[in-house]
Amino acid sequence: MENSDEKKEDKVSVNQEQVHSIVFSKELRWQEIIYDLINSEQLDPWDVDIIVLTDKYLEKINDFPSVHHWFGVDALGRDYYSRVIYGIRISLLVGFSTALLALVIGVPLGALAGYLGGIVDWVVMRLVETFSVIPPLLIAILFVALFGSGLENIIFILAMVSWMDVCRLVRGEILTLKEREYAVAAKAIGARPYRILFRHLLPNAVAPIIVGMVLCLPNAIMLEATLSFLGVGVNPPTPSWGQMISEGLYYIQFYWYLTLFPAIFLALTVLSLSFIGDGLRDAMDPRLRGRG
Repeated sequence: MENSDEKKEDKVSVNQEQVHSIVFSKELRWQEIIYDLINSEQLDPWDVDIIVLTDKYLEKINDFPSVHHWFGVDALGRDYYSRVIYGIRISLLVGFSTALLALVIGVPLGALAGYLGGIVDWVVMRLVETFSVIPPLLIAILFVALFGSGLENIIFILAMVSWMDVCRLVRGEILTLKEREYAVAAKAIGARPYRILFRHLLPNAVAPIIVGMVLCLPNAIMLEATLSFLGVGVNPPTPSWGQMISEGLYYIQFYWYLTLFPAIFLALTVLSLSFIGDGLRDAMDPRLRGRG
């Protein structure tokens, strides 16, 4: 029994030396991965040959962009191209879901404020101004602190900081449309207010609402990327461009592509959606349609 205990102690001491050399070796740049796995109890250093495991990690991690891995691999040896492409799904899902929820909140409030006026308009606009004076990022971080992170929560939180622009847009359109002849005529023949609003006014405000929705997409995607970059957005292992950029900053001196590729895709997506929104606005605005 004593001999077995002595052997076990020798094995533990040897492995401890191995772990120490890996964690504090200046030659290795990926010792943090091994240390984090051990520290988070995902890896038992006494049951695994740490040196062999480290060599396997280094072999995968040092795989720069190549024919087999177009964008290289990340710190865990996962194909980076696949994660960047999958990040498109997450960004578009967040963008479109946020825009739809913003419409659900902003359109009714803006329509009621513009058509009814009076105290309803005053209350809605004070609410809009209250949310608008605070930077959206600060409001989003506050909501994350209250409701937590995660994909579903992030979509809800982004909608809560995006509905104000839609509300202002719809209110302005309704204020203009309710003075048109057809709206005045419908009111003169005794049509009820809700019928005038939903049958005559809102259908004629669809074009600017669609434009407002498209212009909401890049803002939502950029804000989600910012939250994920700060570590309070989409939770790992779900790939998010902001999260990938943040993780790549640790290794940017040697593995610059970990930050570059998701940043390029994020910039191109935001710019493309912005151009699409501007084009729709110009095409649907009769005042701009005839300008050459």
